[in-house]
Amino acid sequence: MSDTRPARGLDTNRPHSARMYDYYLGGKDHFEVDAQAAERVAAAFPSVFTSARENRAFMHRATRVLAREHGIRQWLDIGTGIPTEPNLHQVAQAVAPSARVVYADNDPLVLKYAERLMRSMPEGRTAYLEADVNDPESLLDSPELSEVLDLEQPVALSLNALLHFVPDAQDPHRIVRVLLEALPSGSALAISHSTPDFDPVSWEKVQDIYNGSGTPVQFRSRKEVAGFFEGLDLLEPGVAVGHRWRPDAISAQTPTDAEVSLWVAVGIKP
Repeated sequence: MSDTRPARGLDTNRPHSARMYDYYLGGKDHFEVDAQAAERVAAAFPSVFTSARENRAFMHRATRVLAREHGIRQWLDIGTGIPTEPNLHQVAQAVAPSARVVYADNDPLVLKYAERLMRSMPEGRTAYLEADVNDPESLLDSPELSEVLDLEQPVALSLNALLHFVPDAQDPHRIVRVLLEALPSGSALAISHSTPDFDPVSWEKVQDIYNGSGTPVQFRSRKEVAGFFEGLDLLEPGVAVGHRWRPDAISAQTPTDAEVSLWVAVGIKP
């Protein structure tokens, strides 16, 4: 890390999922404990770096599609993670400078770097709030959200690489339902979610590593991910492997489905 002083409330004695994700993306905002855990994951699933990159790429494409083709001008991004450029608001404001984005996370390190998330185009606005997705009511009632987002107008709810950190015991379907019920018709839901469908043996090992480090995870099947979109109108191509959702171009080095191991989709609220 460029600043080795821990943020207040930051536990540097055990790995954190956001800092491990930063490591997968080649970032510098992590500690040695995170790098060690991430390398254990990479030993079990060497393509985790590819999966992380494809997750970011999907977020970029989904944001552009919603801004260009569906006129979305507001985003609520939960589980923001450590800022990695381009951030969601930079992608959205490149299409629509007036776009407004609220980022939410409960990781102290994200709070430390939240200033990066505030650098909006002058026509638009961004904000960061510290919140727990397991308490969606408090998140929706936060003044930071109401100051930036107009919940009478369509909002894109971005839950990228988040829900696999919400096991069934925490009722992720209720969480998604509460969040969507607060949004008007024309709003959108974008999800990316790690899956064991293509390589169950490796992903069982990955799950054991996260659970053993104190971060509960539950990787889900395509059918289970599709269940989060019940009642929404899925955009083509529906629930797809990350790199197959509206790719910008076909590359000669396109990864395999197993290397990506990520189900993604975008749905519109009728």
